[in-house]
Order: sequence, then C-alpha cells, then structure tokens
Amino acid sequence: MTFNHVLRSSLSVTVFAAAISLSGCALFAGHSRPIEEPTPVAEEAGPAATAAPELTATEAAIEANATAAPRAEAALPPTADMIKPTAPTEYTVKRGDTLWAISSLFLKNPWEWPEIWYVNPKIANPHLIYPGDVLVLAYDKAGRPQISIAQESSLRLNPALRSSPLDQAIPIIPYASIAAFLSRPTVMSRDEVKHAPYVLAFPDEHQAAGNDQIVYARGLAEAPNGARFSVMHIGDPIKDPESGRTLGYEGIYTATAVVQRPAAVSRTVLVDSERETLRGDCMVPDSATTPLTFSPHAPSQRVRGQILSVLDNVTLIGQFNIVTINRGTKDGVGGGTVLEIDEAGDVVQDRGPASYAEADTSLLGLAKRVRLPTERAGTLLVFKAYDDMSFGLVVGATTPMRVGDVVRNP
Repeated sequence: MTFNHVLRSSLSVTVFAAAISLSGCALFAGHSRPIEEPTPVAEEAGPAATAAPELTATEAAIEANATAAPRAEAALPPTADMIKPTAPTEYTVKRGDTLWAISSLFLKNPWEWPEIWYVNPKIANPHLIYPGDVLVLAYDKAGRPQISIAQESSLRLNPALRSSPLDQAIPIIPYASIAAFLSRPTVMSRDEVKHAPYVLAFPDEHQAAGNDQIVYARGLAEAPNGARFSVMHIGDPIKDPESGRTLGYEGIYTATAVVQRPAAVSRTVLVDSERETLRGDCMVPDSATTPLTFSPHAPSQRVRGQILSVLDNVTLIGQFNIVTINRGTKDGVGGGTVLEIDEAGDVVQDRGPASYAEADTSLLGLAKRVRLPTERAGTLLVFKAYDDMSFGLVVGATTPMRVGDVVRNP
C-alpha cells in the first residue's frame, strides 16, 4: 500500500492555526450571467529558509512568509512551481505537527503533497511521518522537486527501548479539533439516525429522565459494561437547498449514558445531563473516532455545493469552524477532499447611472436586482463523508463566511 493510498483512503480532522489560506474562486449557483473568475495573485517569492529546531511546521511557515524577500523565478518543470519560495531545504518533524501544516510549509497548495512525496522502500513505514524524522527537499536532474525522509526518527529505529507507548505518526489535522464534534455531533445524517441505538423507555412509566436516572435502550447488546454514549435529541431536519431532500437532522446533546447491563434491552444510567432525555433520543458512542490516515487532495471531478450548517450555530464562519455541506461520496467528496469556499455575492438593486430616471427597471417599474460575483473566502478540508453530505473543517479563512456560501474545486 502506497503513501498516497493510505493517506487518501479514509478520513478523520482541526488544524493548527495559521496553517494555510488557499487560492480559488467559483460561480454562485443561480447567476443571471457568467462571472469572470479573478486572476490569481502570484505569491511573493523569497529565499529558502530552514525552520528553527524549536518551531513546529505551522510556526515555521508563518515566520518564513513574514520574512520572505523577492527573488527571480527560474525556468523549472511544472512540479517545481508547487514549491514555496520560502520552503526550507530541511525540516525536523516536531510533536504537534500535522501533515497539513508540513505540506503548507513546503507547498503553495498543500493538497499537492502526494505529487512530490518520495517513498523510500528502505525505510520502515515510509508512507507515514513520525516526530524526529528529518525531511529534505531536493531536486532531480530534470529540476523536479522531491521531499523525502533523510534521517529516521529514533521512534522507528528503537521502539523496544521505550517503556511508554510509541508516539503515533503525525495526523493530517489535529484530532482534538474534531473530537468533540464526533462524540457530540450537532448534525446527524439520515443513516446515523436510522441505525443508532436509542432510548426505549424509563422505569415506572416516566416520560423523561435526568442525571443519575435509569434509561432502557435498544441497540446496545454488543456494548461492554461501562461504555459511554452521548444521548442526542433529534431536532429539525436539514434540507438540501437545491433538491429539497432531507440530508440529516440537528443533534442536540442531552446527557451521557453509561451502560450497566448490555442486553437486547440494555440498562444504562445518565450522567452529565444538560437537558431532559426523552424516548426515541439516539445514542452515539462517546469514543467515536474518525481515522486521519487520508491525504489532502483536490476532488477528482467537478464539485459545486453549499454550506448547510455550522457547529454551534454561529452566524459568521471562520477558521477552525466545522461545517456541513450538501455534497458527499456520490459527488466525489471524501476524507481529505479540499474545497474552496466562496462568499456568495449579495443581491443588489441596479438603479443604472446617476440619474434614477434612467434606471434599469422591470415590467413593474422596480429596479432590477443583480447578484454580485462570488469572492474567495476560505478553504475547507473534508474529514467525514456520507452519500450526499459531508463534514469539513475550515482550515483557512480570509473573510467571514455564512451558511449558503459556495464550496467548489480549488
């Protein structure tokens, strides 16, 4: 199995700040006339810089960009243009690094990492990167860049000398950023709701339950004693604004259920209650995980969708927010898919030139309404995908975004 395959195969996602803001733009669905895409702005060039040993990849990328100075561009193969002018020639992987941050340190577009990663078959686990590995940027005779492991981490060489558990390979994005969302989701897909364990009843014909009360549940026969499940009340449906179909439902956390006696009808007890638990409420494993062994990549086909909702129902979406989009595996979106977010253009009245007497009006005499072009606002990295909807982490933001904004190919 290759690095590309391992890192592209499955999700899981929340990024050290400053990671990256990527370029891209799109047309908003429903435009009355085509809108020309803005010409990309060339990134400022600068001399190569080597990250200081104490800096993580994210910190090194920030420092390199801040101190970059212009330099002349050489005629190199197309892949050479992927490399940032400020990219270091050598970097030692630190604890706390992510593949996204390291990719951003070397590449203008982090999702192009698989194009320049060199897998050395002589190195143990060459597809993965561990803290302590020394990465080197070099060019072949044709001028094509390659990043490879020049020196292996001691974690690879002498794992038996460690009495504590081995440090795992660096993730694509920090798992801590999405862990709370996975255990207490604010949006649940139709399939999740359909197949989730659920609250069956309460003792003594009670209609609701709270802290330290017993709850009987179905679907937990295989759960071990002491397993914890987040109890989620199913709220309003989330509909696709294009088709009108219900893609999922709002999830409202009520309590944590601890399994005491697994069976066809399992006995659980509620702890950490935040609101009443009712019959029919769903249960989500509190230790739910999503693997982060995918590689960031652009979609393999044309993708154009919209943001459906945002975690915590905030009005303005920014970096590190988790959002739901109306595109999924049926549309070529999966774990690691990178999408640009375009701020949907406002609709304004076209009053024509300065004289309102000459305003461009409709048949009713009202000023015509025109939608402004979309503008690039941020970058989204998908970490969990279903058939027709996905969850993603905003890994870069240039302006605030809102529900309804466009997601598209970078």
